[in-house]
Amino acid sequence: MTAEVLVRVPFFDLDPAGVAWHGRYFQYLELARCTLFEGFNYSYDEMEESGYLWPVADTTVRYVRPLTLNQEVRVTACLREWELRLVVDYKIEDDDGVLYTKARTVQVPVDATTHELTLGSPQKLVDNVVRSLQAAGLPTE
Repeated sequence: MTAEVLVRVPFFDLDPAGVAWHGRYFQYLELARCTLFEGFNYSYDEMEESGYLWPVADTTVRYVRPLTLNQEVRVTACLREWELRLVVDYKIEDDDGVLYTKARTVQVPVDATTHELTLGSPQKLVDNVVRSLQAAGLPTE
């Protein structure tokens, strides 16, 4: 299951070298991740309503090429795991398919009241993902 957003690199995202500051890439990834989660009806509001928080536990980023001022890129998020944790892979590419960045985030389910790590994803999330995959004609495993 994937989602994508288009991003145009604004001036305030640049570092003194004139390229997008490395920390800003996480904002671009977050835009795609939110769109992905909304695609299977599990936005951050819905997460909280279901009694869970999903902090990011791990990230990896490979900066392949720098992004520059006003550059338009496509940020794609792809859900890889959802049964025990949320693993999302990302790509940032231009219109020609040139890769600029690839990344991964891992989020873990935490009880919203106790803030304790839980074992396994809430059933609502699993059901929503499976239903969305089936509707798209994609494998559910």
